[in-house]
Amino acid sequence: MTEESLSVGVLGYRFMGKAHANALARLPMFFPEAPAVEREVIVGRDEEALADAADQLGFNRYATDWEDVVEEVDVFYNLGPNNIHADPSIAALEADTHVFCEKPLAHTLDDAERMRDAARDSAATAGIAFNYRFIPAIRYAKNLIDAGELGDIHHVRGRYLQDWLVDPEAPWSWRNSKEHAGSGALGDLGAHTIDLARFLVGDRAGDISRLSGHLQTFVDERPVPGGDEGSLEGGGGDSTETREVTVDDAYTAQAEFENGAMATFEASRFANGRKNDHTIAIEGSKGSLSFSLERLNELELLTEGDRGFQTINVTAPDDPYIDHWWPEGHVIGWEHTFVHENFEFLSAAAAGEAHSPSFEDGYRVQELLAAIEASDDAGEWVDV
Repeated sequence: MTEESLSVGVLGYRFMGKAHANALARLPMFFPEAPAVEREVIVGRDEEALADAADQLGFNRYATDWEDVVEEVDVFYNLGPNNIHADPSIAALEADTHVFCEKPLAHTLDDAERMRDAARDSAATAGIAFNYRFIPAIRYAKNLIDAGELGDIHHVRGRYLQDWLVDPEAPWSWRNSKEHAGSGALGDLGAHTIDLARFLVGDRAGDISRLSGHLQTFVDERPVPGGDEGSLEGGGGDSTETREVTVDDAYTAQAEFENGAMATFEASRFANGRKNDHTIAIEGSKGSLSFSLERLNELELLTEGDRGFQTINVTAPDDPYIDHWWPEGHVIGWEHTFVHENFEFLSAAAAGEAHSPSFEDGYRVQELLAAIEASDDAGEWVDV
């Protein structure tokens, strides 16, 4: 590690750990202006799995206690289950260690508030991992909306559909537990959609002012795959034991923005045939656009005077981030969103500047998630 590099500690080494480790490895090749980074330590509970992960993901060492790490590194990535976002992140911020946390910010609104307040009080940079903000087509759409190309915003429609829980025998994991996750499809998927809606139209339509919501659980219990450790981490193994599902499998919501624009949101992990279908559509007085994560290099756009929608391939050298990658027409993929967000966050941390999306953004999304749950409980609209 050189004096100029940022030492990084990462809590979590599975799905998100691999995604962010891959991004950190790609930065020097494709974003040479990014701060130099040393993958110093990876943190978890299983020493054997950690040793393998440290070797595979390029970390110098591993640790089994985050408390031993947060003051030793320059940057702390919190990629663990939602219920362990708060305490490690707050401890790192109190040590003025930069923190990058996966979404949603926490598993409860109270913990999200604690994290937001810790970020406000810290000299360190804090960011939340809403990686879909960093898709070139989404940035292109944001620029169009901010420039007034769509006019006054009237409608926002967002949905996020997956099917990995359709089978009632699909194993229980921490994502099925309110204690660990806070909510189900609502927080896991809906947080992304609601953040994207706020990001794209917030400057033109204001924030969400009121909403109503409905949550549904379709399968009430699931088999535990091979013991407590396996079940928490989503491991394999056969078992006749089951655990209760205490979160939603799907949600819907309707909302109103401050300017009167209408919004509808939905997410499901029971949408048969949908693998990772995240779409958002926005209609205004002058034009409309729509985006699908399953075609993430494309944007469907209609502007004033057009007779119909045109498909824009957002791969030109002057499109956001594209100059760092391949020649025009050579598409990028899902993993590149992590490279972009890591570049932006680490650049902000190295400069001692704020990062967007911030813990304040994460807290605001958490407020809206909590309001959707409150609306479902009360069976009525909720002001937020």
